[in-house]
Amino acid sequence: MLKLYGFSVSNYYNMVKLALLEKGVPFEEVQFFGAQTPEALAISPRGKVPVLKTEHGFINETSVILEYIEQTQPGKALLPTDPFGRAQVLALCREIELYIELPGRACYPEAFFGMSVPDAIKEKARGELLLGFASLSRHGKFSPYVAGETFSIADLYFYYSLSLVLQVGRKVFDIDLLADMPAARNLMELLEQNPHVRRIAADRDAEMPAFLAKIAARK
Repeated sequence: MLKLYGFSVSNYYNMVKLALLEKGVPFEEVQFFGAQTPEALAISPRGKVPVLKTEHGFINETSVILEYIEQTQPGKALLPTDPFGRAQVLALCREIELYIELPGRACYPEAFFGMSVPDAIKEKARGELLLGFASLSRHGKFSPYVAGETFSIADLYFYYSLSLVLQVGRKVFDIDLLADMPAARNLMELLEQNPHVRRIAADRDAEMPAFLAKIAARK
């Protein structure tokens, strides 16, 4: 059986978890916070989550894990079979990660953990986020899913990246990053009704107090 290493507060962990649940693949969850210890680095070369343990060994990096799952596991297809369609979905994933998730992450300390982020970093993040959402508006189809009529890996990136970045927009910049994207807002609401998304949210909420305590202890 596949084993998913990570923790329920991680958005990247939850992307992989939702993929496994949507495909109906049996798996075991193993709590793993990542670290720079020899034990952690033996599992994850950079000490990050998530990590997938297979019969052949460990696989790291979310995008690689998702493609491995798609190539090796039965169940609902999360990537198109034709090369062009597949490339479009993977491009959307990369655009969301590079131009939305990563700029937004620079402001997570202020949005979620009561810390201050320098104004120069915030201004840079704000500009990059506005460009990132404009790119998503041009490339995303939202009919109703990000890449078209069917749920795909792009929706994993969309939901679990935007769920956090939209809060950054409100808390740090006092802006609604989906103000001009009603179809994208509708998709967020649609995905929130997914039973697997709800299960993952419940797991995240249950683990959140311990996670916040862990963060506080590091300050």
